[in-house]
Amino acid sequence: MTARDARLHAFRSDLADARLKGEVAADRFVTGRPARIMASVADLRKAPRPDAGVNTQALFGDDVLVFEDAEGWAWVQAERDGYVGYVADNLLGRREHAPTHIVCVPRTFLYPGPDLRFPIGGQLSMGSTVAVIGSADTRGTHYALLPSGEAIIAGHLRPIGELAEDYATVAESFLGTPYLWGGVSGFGIDCSGLVQLSMRMTDRQVLRDSDMQAASIGTPIEPGPDYSGLRRGDLVFWKGHVAIMTDARDMIHANGHTMLVSREGLKEAVERIGYLYGGPTGFRRP
Repeated sequence: MTARDARLHAFRSDLADARLKGEVAADRFVTGRPARIMASVADLRKAPRPDAGVNTQALFGDDVLVFEDAEGWAWVQAERDGYVGYVADNLLGRREHAPTHIVCVPRTFLYPGPDLRFPIGGQLSMGSTVAVIGSADTRGTHYALLPSGEAIIAGHLRPIGELAEDYATVAESFLGTPYLWGGVSGFGIDCSGLVQLSMRMTDRQVLRDSDMQAASIGTPIEPGPDYSGLRRGDLVFWKGHVAIMTDARDMIHANGHTMLVSREGLKEAVERIGYLYGGPTGFRRP
């Protein structure tokens, strides 16, 4: 049997994804049932319990495969990045209405109709996908209409396939966003979540955790003497952490020091982080 990362492959001793038959040992193999995330943000947990740790999150419109439903929890794999975890099953729905647009601002609101004076009915993060079936104007504000009857500011969306040019610029739009372990949204995000979501907006689909990113994104580079070889968009890795260079000297990262997405000088960060966790473990150019 081939060793598999349980974060990226759905297998347990009693149950596994049918696509892994012959590769992992399990009592039973099943084919995943298609479903879609219907909450603005859905926690993917390590175990089917509300007190279990959150490994990552899925966003509204994300497609998943469901391998088990039991006692209010679904064991799923996210189709976008392959991450496996447990999600409350009341956050799932059917895959109706193929998404046409993606939220392109850090956060936006859902209204019960095309009027910004209506009480909001929900909120969505950048990266959430929706199906737009119509449009409306109210007092000069343009709205996109969704199958649910809800409305969203049209300027906060762009058609799927219309991409941002620079992922570092996307990351900069999250400055001041609270740090959240396991977070991948504009409501709270962690270091590797910031990298993943920002790159997604430029159509770079990358893996979720910093160790995965350190092994797979782009190519390793030498930073040069005094880090002079780094440029905008390069990634700096520490054990369990990643940051994005915004120029040759400064970086942006979601971090537990400020508990925010913030800018920091690379040299200052190396000194500060090194005191507790050691120096950078690698540098990569996407």
